Amino acid sequence: MTDVRRAGERYRGGDPAAGISSLHAFSFGPHYDPDNLRFGAVIACNEERLAPGAGFDEHPHSHTEIVTWVVEGVLTHRDSTGHESLVRPGDVQRLSSAGGVRHVERNDGPDPLTFVQMWLAPLEPGGEASYEVVHGIADSTPYAVPEAAAMLHVRRLSAGERTAVPDAASVYVHVVRGEVRLDGEELSQGDAARITAAKDLEAAAVTAAELLLWEMA
Repeated sequence: MTDVRRAGERYRGGDPAAGISSLHAFSFGPHYDPDNLRFGAVIACNEERLAPGAGFDEHPHSHTEIVTWVVEGVLTHRDSTGHESLVRPGDVQRLSSAGGVRHVERNDGPDPLTFVQMWLAPLEPGGEASYEVVHGIADSTPYAVPEAAAMLHVRRLSAGERTAVPDAASVYVHVVRGEVRLDGEELSQGDAARITAAKDLEAAAVTAAELLLWEMA
């Protein structure tokens, strides 16, 4: 079963006066929706747009696997475990907040910053916080988040190119850019598909496209 959620249906948040624009695919903060709390391990998929100089001041997280994909610009990350990184398009950043961590996310560059941040629920709470960045991840290299029994696949497609959707109990597909056709539906930038019992599905690029696919047990 494929459940398509359109970009225009996402909850709007952020603080436009402070240069922060947010779109939330799931129930988030003041946008409480008991029917849209999670899909598989995914509990948040937020598109964040930060103007130059804007950002999120230090704030806490716990019991969450936080994976970030930069679309354009450069993200500055600092956290309470002592890590400081610049995250660019093509990099996968993961903060495993475990028993608790605090971090800062900012756009310290001269250009607008857009990133997609996905939160996953771990199988077990607690543990020690950890952090990593994989620079320039390749299409053929899935990124595993074993703490959430999930795998991230990045697909960059040329117009007319096809890619297999992983066979899995749950697959979450987010269209970063471009247009694709999936299971009889056409998806555009910001659209998402929540697929249950995925088997023998393909995504076909109508235009050049970039997809994030979460494969979940």
